[in-house]
Amino acid sequence: MTTSVESGDTAQPGESQLSLGTAAARQLATTTKTVPQMQGISSRWLLRVLPWVQVSAGTYRVNRRLTYTVGDGRVEFISTGTEVRVIPPELGELPLLRGFDDGAALEALADGFVQREYAAGDTLVEAGAPADHVFLIAHGKLNQTGPGKYGDETVLRVLADGDHFGEQVLLEPDGTWEFTVRAVTRCTVLALPRQTFQELSERSASLRTHIAEFASRTIPAQNKRGEADIAVASGHTGEPRIPGTFADYELSPREYELSVAQSVLRVHTRVADLFNDPMSQVEQQLRLTVEALRERQEHEIVNNREFGLLHNADLGQRIHTRTGPPTPDDLDELLSRRRKTQYLLAHPRTIAAFGRECSSRGLYPQSIEVLGSAVRSWRGVPLLPCNKIPVSESGTSSILAMRTGEENQGVVGLHQTGIPDEYQPSLNVRFMGINEQAVTSYLVSAYYSAAILVPDALGVLEDVEIGRA
Repeated sequence: MTTSVESGDTAQPGESQLSLGTAAARQLATTTKTVPQMQGISSRWLLRVLPWVQVSAGTYRVNRRLTYTVGDGRVEFISTGTEVRVIPPELGELPLLRGFDDGAALEALADGFVQREYAAGDTLVEAGAPADHVFLIAHGKLNQTGPGKYGDETVLRVLADGDHFGEQVLLEPDGTWEFTVRAVTRCTVLALPRQTFQELSERSASLRTHIAEFASRTIPAQNKRGEADIAVASGHTGEPRIPGTFADYELSPREYELSVAQSVLRVHTRVADLFNDPMSQVEQQLRLTVEALRERQEHEIVNNREFGLLHNADLGQRIHTRTGPPTPDDLDELLSRRRKTQYLLAHPRTIAAFGRECSSRGLYPQSIEVLGSAVRSWRGVPLLPCNKIPVSESGTSSILAMRTGEENQGVVGLHQTGIPDEYQPSLNVRFMGINEQAVTSYLVSAYYSAAILVPDALGVLEDVEIGRA
């Protein structure tokens, strides 16, 4: 009796093989294969939706109307263990001390701040109470509340790390608080008593002179955005004198130089000569290198300290979540800060956290089509995933809201096409030669940057907690 052996199986000892096995058959067959795959490729939505402006000169200048600086920046601190101290020059972010550069006086002022700790729910100041301290927030989140139109309490502002309030008490000896400030989370703040400030000013002639100049300073006419005002007459009759005016410009506008991401691709000549069928080894190596450069390009446009969106968003366009997780209320607040918001970008985990908040409220955001793909949206604005937005170790991230295009005074990408040996727009591949080991080298370079044309083109929802249910 003969035992049948299926085609392709290896015969057992003592058995005869009746057909050709697969191991031998593969020697005559052509394997169907894919091009090399790469896990590091993302959707790169930011690069896809940004309008790209040709920068022929390599530098892009953003001309704006003259804006008066009012000292609404954030204060930075240093910490040693549990002790926190304000960096003395950072006190120049307070309107009263803007432009004051006496280092010794600033050191004395920094030493005058007293560290205080508050638990969630504690009240720092109460409306109607005497205002006698300046507060700097080193860590934590607070709500500044006041009476609404109909007598109920409403949140006027959310304060967090680097914010400050109460600087007006330094010039108003008999002032009272017009709002209440309560801690939402555990907070560390630095407080400067008005009496301490007065004692320091009595000892420092430069500080007294600066305060006197500040008090007598005439504030130039400006609009609500801080720009030099354009005088316009309206609603008049007869022949009144029409005011003359002009639109003043910044004398030192910001300029953006194109940044670069580069890599040297090396391929041995033996590999390029002998192993090119059915796929070109050089082309596949180059394709993967270009993908890595594009990923780095998007990362830099988000995170670069010189031109990255997260670091260059205007301080007035940065807001904090009211409770921690990204709620529909927070995104509504973010959208309200600018006209014609076109895109929201967030880390995929942040989008998932927003989805949980919507589900808990019985809300189901619609999907809309962007560039042929269906994406989640809020209020008709697409919410695009961007894994280049960092997530901190504590589980917080950010959400970007932006308007794009030069015609909209929005955010634009910068590049230069037509460069030598161009392989893709603003990306070239240049042959560098063959070394003594017969290795061919190619320099792969991508040139890019990004610019925010006006401050309200970009907004950031900061400290979004994505781990809370």
